[in-house]
Amino acid sequence: MPDYDYQSDTRPFSQVLEDIGAKDDPKLYLGELVNAFGERGFGALMLFFGLMNIAIGIIPGTTTILGAPLLLMGLQLMTRQDQLWLPKWALRRWIDREAYRNGLETVLPRFRKMERLSKPRLSVMTSPVSEVLIGVATFLLACILVLPIWGGNLIPALIISAFGFGLMQRDGLAIVIAWGAVALICLAGLVIWLAWTWVSPYLLPVWAWLNGLLPQAWAWLSGFFGG
Repeated sequence: MPDYDYQSDTRPFSQVLEDIGAKDDPKLYLGELVNAFGERGFGALMLFFGLMNIAIGIIPGTTTILGAPLLLMGLQLMTRQDQLWLPKWALRRWIDREAYRNGLETVLPRFRKMERLSKPRLSVMTSPVSEVLIGVATFLLACILVLPIWGGNLIPALIISAFGFGLMQRDGLAIVIAWGAVALICLAGLVIWLAWTWVSPYLLPVWAWLNGLLPQAWAWLSGFFGG
């Protein structure tokens, strides 16, 4: 696998993407992307895999495959790794660079609009402590992603994508929005748990009573139609 070093941290991310497509090598390796993204590799790949989960996560089994790399990224953010580590076999995977260029022509104008709206701000949200907390949240959200829950991937994937975009752009506002979504999920879970705790003592006896009526109702119907 060729060894590239783009020193991408000094350029806009959209320019990094364009420069990758401009290389002559017909093969674009995953390892090249990791090198090209530099320290933004965590955010960029979190954004990528998060969006992929949103796009095709409805297909059975895909969330397990696409969520696994996010588990690894979350762990590495938690342990404050400077650069993303992936297995050698994964780094050697490649796509056709011409296909990459064709796809880039479609998405790059939209991405540049988002990039213009984004800017480094609220630096406390991208501090080392914040990155560790984002790693914990990403790991837990990825645990939900890999579960075979139909439709359960959408909200976790959106939050991970927001975290990734915020880290990549050093935009604390995007991270604040992501944490706000996490807080809403926790609040909703707490409300559901409290509601069930308060209501279940009244519902369970009713449910048991209904279950007791079923055999009698079935016997009555059998006798009525049988007779």
